[in-house]
Amino acid sequence: MYYVVKTEKSFEQASADLESEVKNLGFGVLHIHDLGQTLRSKGVDFGENCKVFEVCNPKQAAKVLSVDMRLNMALPCRISVFTEKGSTKIGLIKPAQMLAGLSDDPMLAEVANEVEEKTIQMINNAK
Repeated sequence: MYYVVKTEKSFEQASADLESEVKNLGFGVLHIHDLGQTLRSKGVDFGENCKVFEVCNPKQAAKVLSVDMRLNMALPCRISVFTEKGSTKIGLIKPAQMLAGLSDDPMLAEVANEVEEKTIQMINNAK
């Protein structure tokens, strides 16, 4: 269900490289949530770093929404760069497996597989 890779890059470098790869593969970065900073700003003692990238390919999103508008709740895709016990990692919840629990439409499965392939490629290229 998860796809997570470890990188030897710093958190900052992995984040920058992921952002570049998202754009290189035809997706857009809609927003970046700096969860680590947000937690610390709220007074939470949180020692790790975590950025969540909301990424989207508008054509693929439109295909999904044209079949089932409720799936807007599963969009956009999220890819995270995070630290864990001294290691930097990049990962996501696989779109095809997530969508399989929400719909049995074959066209949606095809779109989810295409998106999953691209998002995994982004992670591998940024690693």
